Amino acid sequence: MNAPDRQQALKKMLARHGLPDAYLETAHHWFDPLAKQLAGQYRKQAGRPLLIGINGSQGSGKSTLSEYLRLTLQWDWNLRAVVLSLDDVYHTKSRRALLARQIHPLLATRGVPGTHDMELAEATLQKLLQPGAAAEVRIPRFDKATDDRKPEAEWDTLITPVDVVILEGWCLGIPPQQEADLLQPVNELEAREDPQGIWRRYVNQAIECDYLPLYRQVQQWLMLRAPSFDCVFNWRMEQENKLVPTANSQGVMDAGQVARFIQHFQRLTEHGLQVLPPLVHHLFQLDSRREITAYSQPLAGVTQSR
Repeated sequence: MNAPDRQQALKKMLARHGLPDAYLETAHHWFDPLAKQLAGQYRKQAGRPLLIGINGSQGSGKSTLSEYLRLTLQWDWNLRAVVLSLDDVYHTKSRRALLARQIHPLLATRGVPGTHDMELAEATLQKLLQPGAAAEVRIPRFDKATDDRKPEAEWDTLITPVDVVILEGWCLGIPPQQEADLLQPVNELEAREDPQGIWRRYVNQAIECDYLPLYRQVQQWLMLRAPSFDCVFNWRMEQENKLVPTANSQGVMDAGQVARFIQHFQRLTEHGLQVLPPLVHHLFQLDSRREITAYSQPLAGVTQSR
């Protein structure tokens, strides 16, 4: 890709994510060296696709980072990369409604482990990670504005093989909690709507049974680490404001709804902020404005400040 075409593609990316041109300076500084390392890791695998996992709280910039890495791996390293988000494999609204009736009402709300279709996620990943002959793979897509999975006819289609699969999700990589940690509610939502802990135990069990097997397949872990859970409301509100209103956009939330919505994620977000940093290959520390203040490679003992 020539320089003008590349610049145009980057401008389109910034427009999709509502970001200023200054983002590219940050990306070049922090993420170009990361792409180089990831390309090197792929080269060591003798043609086997590389699975990258990206964790970060809601609104931390996972989607933008994923797209930037995909483009950079393609342009600078001649690697075919594809992005899959855990958001795109949420259970359908009807399936979550069934879980709400059968197990706990809070499972009607998408987001926490147990509300993803992990069979669909695993099946899609296995097709994407299959080396060798070309094959057509359908990539699931979820419509947050309608709070439901898009019809399969509207999914993306990709022809394999690919070199790199980038999997991103707010809860990706977070391990289950100990039983003792589940006893006390962490916020008003848990205290009022899950006083017996049925919902949080179901979520915890889902991680243990359905998510850990997927985590073990990831070869390179990245984390965009928020300074605290307190930032999540503002970041999540910015995301909500970017959703395009439609006649069926019942999934678009106002400030009060967002405040309640993020309480579903507080427990695991705070757990992840505490336990994940030493377990990832690439750790980017963010400030309250989402600017990167430090980069480290915990598993390699490397630290770099701004």
